[in-house]
Amino acid sequence: MVLLMASKELKQVILMRTDLNMSKGKIAAQASHASVECVLKSLKSKKSEQLVKEWHNQGMMKIVVKVVDEKELFNYIQQAKDEGMITSVITDAGHTFVESGTVTCGAIGPDVIEEIDKITGKLKVL
Repeated sequence: MVLLMASKELKQVILMRTDLNMSKGKIAAQASHASVECVLKSLKSKKSEQLVKEWHNQGMMKIVVKVVDEKELFNYIQQAKDEGMITSVITDAGHTFVESGTVTCGAIGPDVIEEIDKITGKLKVL
């Protein structure tokens, strides 16, 4: 995580698996879970808590991007962790569309846009 200057824009990136062929509603629910989980984790650290406050004040930018499978998802999540960013990974309970224990998506941030883009900037928007 980068120490912020007042002018730095922040965002959160949701990484959604495309190989599961989830419905739009399922995708929306899973993305929501990932976003909230990252924010809750962020509130446990003073530095990350400040990021959340600034991100909230900036309008809480979120981008949902495509990853092809679980392996690619974990690759990006690990890169973000290695850079000190807050991440989350969502494992589905299996009540509707996918089997229990299926990893559906993950999130990175909020953090400085340029720092997140170093990791996920080449991914296509869902």
